[in-house]
Amino acid sequence: MEDTELRLEMSAAMKVKRRLAGWVSVRKNVHIDTNLLPGYSGSGPAKLEKIRLRESPMKSSVAAVCGRELPSFLPVMLVLAISLGMVLSASAQSLEKISTDTFTNGDSDHKTEVEPDTFAWGNTIVSAFHIARRPGSIGWGSADVGFSTSTNGGVSWTYGSLPGLTVNYEGGTYGAAADPSVAYDAKHGQWLISTLPLVGLSSASRYIGDVAVSRSSDGLSWGSPINIDKTHLDDKNWTVCDNTTTSPYYGNCYTEWDQAYGTGDVLMSVSSDGGQTWSAGQSSSDQAGGLGGEPVVQPNGTVIVPFQGGGIDVFSSSNGGSTWGKSQAIASIQSHLVAGGLRNPDLPSVGIDGVGNVYVVWSDCRFRTGCKENDIVMSSSSNGTTWSTVTRIPIDATTSTVDHFLPGIGIDPATSGSTAHMTIVYYYYPTASCTASTCNLEVGYTTSTNGGSTWTAGKKLAGPMKLAWLPVSDNGPMVADYIGVSYVNGNPFGVFAVAQAPTGSTLAEAMYTTKTALPAPGTEPTFSGLGDKPVAGAKSDHEMHFYYDDEGKREIPRSRWIVNISGQ
Repeated sequence: MEDTELRLEMSAAMKVKRRLAGWVSVRKNVHIDTNLLPGYSGSGPAKLEKIRLRESPMKSSVAAVCGRELPSFLPVMLVLAISLGMVLSASAQSLEKISTDTFTNGDSDHKTEVEPDTFAWGNTIVSAFHIARRPGSIGWGSADVGFSTSTNGGVSWTYGSLPGLTVNYEGGTYGAAADPSVAYDAKHGQWLISTLPLVGLSSASRYIGDVAVSRSSDGLSWGSPINIDKTHLDDKNWTVCDNTTTSPYYGNCYTEWDQAYGTGDVLMSVSSDGGQTWSAGQSSSDQAGGLGGEPVVQPNGTVIVPFQGGGIDVFSSSNGGSTWGKSQAIASIQSHLVAGGLRNPDLPSVGIDGVGNVYVVWSDCRFRTGCKENDIVMSSSSNGTTWSTVTRIPIDATTSTVDHFLPGIGIDPATSGSTAHMTIVYYYYPTASCTASTCNLEVGYTTSTNGGSTWTAGKKLAGPMKLAWLPVSDNGPMVADYIGVSYVNGNPFGVFAVAQAPTGSTLAEAMYTTKTALPAPGTEPTFSGLGDKPVAGAKSDHEMHFYYDDEGKREIPRSRWIVNISGQ
């Protein structure tokens, strides 16, 4: 028997399958295989459905099969499916809007929300994000930092704004705020949202921001912010807590930031009283400079801090943050320049499983000929010093036109090793080669239940969105510098910004999640990227620069880039 495989996008394939149902019952020489395949270059990383037509040796061409043996409706449907590039959100996930911008201050683009982070503990998920992004023509940051909290495992959400942070809400003194990060301190029963309240409100200032933390016992009612650092020189904070009861440093919380308008050093501060007081910031032993660190804590209390320096770099502490070790490189970044001027600092997203394996993901073009698109790639480590070879997340084929970026990874803390459950939510362009007026921005996700050995084909969650629907930061149209994914009771939820068409001059961008958890693969086929090899001599398609600040104003000199001895 000879096989002819015709790949259809799922929306068309399901129609064909339904029409074929009766016909197949009397044409027993035709076998329909409804496995799902990746690896097409259509209009986005939606699922594919493969229809395999088993034909006799006499029927040796697709034309012969379509013209002589298949019912007359099928060739027409195949042509329509392929030519129109039909897309169906294969996950069939309904979205829920979980917050909205209600501010009216005069220096923001309203009805906008960007850059969410999330954390889950027990039945509670807390997300935090910018509300009312300030336009780049004025400066940076947003009117305030908001939160949206579910206390019932993602069934319903309550949203609000952090009090006392900015002049726009309940007695705050800072002109704007940015960079929310969510953590939970189990020992002290405190939710923490760290933020960057802004002193300098534009690049014309010699200052940028401080680092602060807001505390809550229930994720719903928040106190006034507590300053962690008040030098006015800081950027890109991130907070995590040690929640392992057997750890010698159980109850320690750690906040990272970098002194963007000062030394450029990545700094770490420690709290052991539920975020009420914090130590002075300390650098790594070699005073590594960089941006966007995301610390995680292993069950033994070791804190591992991946960050972006002259690539993806890392340092750690094994003594509860009393001192921090020397930094080292994990991998280089090879980057395709995302089209349309979309803001994309290509920061790492970091997750940790139940036994302390650390996974770092970012967008990278090393697996693409000519660096024409980015994939999401990953490296992992059990100890923070030895890191795995960079592998590609096989969302779609390396021959696809899809450009993937701004990933967020979440890992179920009740799973680990070869059975770790993880989900990556990301943004993408179905066609990488587009312009500011033609780019279609979408949100997708992929899951793994075997520690990242195999993954589901990418599935669409939201979009398409036009870049003109987004607020324009001083570094381009913006949805995020990072996005959040967390597991609650074994169920993953992503929180991400989605924009609708504006009403007049008022934008319509808000935070969304799925009404139900993102599904595990089940019987759905999964795919491995472990055998994919980087293109020989792979190199970014633009000159690479790295910065101490996420606005791209203060460049990290190459003399401070960490030497990459791994060759990755």
